[in-house]
Order: sequence, then structure tokens, then C-alpha cells
Amino acid sequence: MRYLSRLLLRNDNSRETKMAQYELLEKYESIRHRFEEVEQQITDPEIMSDMKRYVKLNQEYKNLEKLVAVFKEFKNLVDNIESGKEMLAEETDEEMREMARDEIELSEKLIPEKEQEIKMLLVPADPEDGKNAILEIRAGTGGDEASIFAGDLFRMYSKFFETKGWRLDITNVNEGTSGGYKEIVANIKGENVYGVMKYESGVHRVQRVPQTETQGRVHTSAATVAVLPEAEEFDIDVKDSDIRKDTYCSSGPGGQSVNTTYSAIRLTHNPTGIVVTCQDQKSQLKNLAKAMIELRSRIYALEHQKYLDEISSRRKTLVSTGDRSAKIRTYNWPQGRVTDHRINLTMYNLQAIINGDIEEIIEKLMIEENAERLKEAEI
Repeated sequence: MRYLSRLLLRNDNSRETKMAQYELLEKYESIRHRFEEVEQQITDPEIMSDMKRYVKLNQEYKNLEKLVAVFKEFKNLVDNIESGKEMLAEETDEEMREMARDEIELSEKLIPEKEQEIKMLLVPADPEDGKNAILEIRAGTGGDEASIFAGDLFRMYSKFFETKGWRLDITNVNEGTSGGYKEIVANIKGENVYGVMKYESGVHRVQRVPQTETQGRVHTSAATVAVLPEAEEFDIDVKDSDIRKDTYCSSGPGGQSVNTTYSAIRLTHNPTGIVVTCQDQKSQLKNLAKAMIELRSRIYALEHQKYLDEISSRRKTLVSTGDRSAKIRTYNWPQGRVTDHRINLTMYNLQAIINGDIEEIIEKLMIEENAERLKEAEI
């Protein structure tokens, strides 16, 4: 820390910048102490017995661990510069002096990147980012073509999930009459699913010649995507007395049990009026378990909505605030382009994107959102 302070003071004549860098150092000290504190707490048997508290502390530990690691890398770079300058002052061998100059040059080049990384990690993340997610795709305007497009979107996301190593588990399907889906709901499980997929919530619009079009005219259709953070049992307390459970025969794929056993589940949460259904499994118990996950998540999403509304009032957030009329992206087949209207991004690789290559779009959305978060935090 002594080397770091000395270098920062010597290399920067801007008082404002010095103060900002000193603030980072002060934050590092408090963060390091908190990290050590949490590290001890998560091994405390009393805390481990309280699952809700333990999970939150464990998540905090992981976040602090990343931050402390980056701060250490930053300090190592500063120490490399300091030792390199000492070598230049003392060493007479030209080869050793050249090595020292190279070390200084490389470290000075990497320091701004580490500073930016530290600043981003210091900005409070969405507490829901690490959760699994509920994905819902519904056909909008456009009749059969909208259902077909909803199917295209589901296929696009499915292929993207494969590249991420995430697990997709369909809970409810309502197929379109000419293909695709009128509605499809699925659980997505993996690392930071909601943190990545939350940018996909909103209206997706397609412009192309429908299969049913005989005169070759381009039509515009739409589908709505909703992504909700999956609520764990300890996130929200749902009383059994508030839920009405109905069973009925499955109407979709399911083998011999379809239309013969009452395996499908419909849950109605009386206080909120939320209704969820699940008919994916032949087992009523399995369908009930899946339906409960979705019900908890939809109730939890009502509270999460308040958080989204709050941040959207302070800054231009790229995460949907629940307005199902918010058009976020257009897929134009004749021109082979995809446009994300939130950041005015246009890409001419529609076929690759519709085949699941959406990583670049999401990364650009994340960068823009993070810039807004940094500006808001004024770190």
C-alpha cells in the first residue's frame, strides 16, 4: 500500500484524480476487512443453519472474492512499476535495464484496465443477476406468422443456452396452428442466467414474407419475451391457503398419459390473481413442483418490478420495466439485418443471430448498461 500511494501521488498532478484514487484505496481496505469477516462467518455453524442468511453471505463472499482478487492484481502491477524503476536506478547491465523498461511499460498499460474493472465491481450489481430465470415467449400481432416467429425465438434462445451450458426445462406449451408457439414457458438453469437474459425482455418484431403469403409481400409480426428471476423457497413465503390447485388432462405431448390422467396442474394465487399451469410431465407431483417454482417467481417478480421502476426513474435502463409494448428489437429478413432499438445497434448477420449467436448483442447491451451504472454511482 505504501508503494501504491507514493506512485499515485507522483504520477498524477490532478488533485481530483488523486482524491478519486485515494478513495479507491480506502474502499479496498474496508472491502478486504469485510471479506475476511464474511469468510469467517460462512463457516459459523449457527449461520450455516440459517439457509437464507447463509446463501446471502455466500453470494457476498463470491462478489468480494472477485473484487479483492482484482485489487491484488492492480497492486502487483504498481509494485512491478516500482521495482522496475528501482532497477533502472541501480542496474548497469543494459539487458536488465531493458527488461525493467518492458515491465514498466506493460504494467502501466494494464493499470487503467484494472482501475476500470475495479470501478465496475464496486458498482452494486442487480441482486437478482445470479439467479436462474423463467423464460416466457408469447405470439403477438400477426396471427400464425407471430406464432412461427415465437418458435424461431425459442429455437434461437435454445441454441444460445447450449453454448452457455445452461439447462432448459419446458413447463408449459401452447402450440400454434401452423407451427411455432402461441405461448411457451421454460425454466433456465445455469450461472448468472437472469443477469444475461434480462436484456431480452420486451417486444421482438419480425419483418419478412410469411409462409402463408402468396403475393410475396413483407409482413410485420411480433412476439413478446418476458424473463423473470427464479425465486427460491426462502426468497418469498407463499401460503398454501392462498393457492387454489386444479388438475386436468394434459393437452400436449406426453405419451399415453395425455387425456387419460389428470397430471396437468393449474395454480391460482388468490391474493394476486396470478395463474400458472404446467403439463410437461406425466407425473402430477413433478408438474406441481414446476408450477410452484413459476408461481413463486411470478409473485416475487411483483416486488422485483418495484426495483426496476426505481432504477429506471434514475437512469435509462436497458432492462424492460414490464411494459409489454416496449419494442426492443427488429429482425428484418429481406435485408438480413437485426436492429436493437435501445442502443441503435444494427447488425447484418441475421441468420447467425437467429441460430443462437446473440452473445455480441447482449455484451453491447451490458456495456451500455454498465456505463449508465458507473455514471449513476459516480465512482
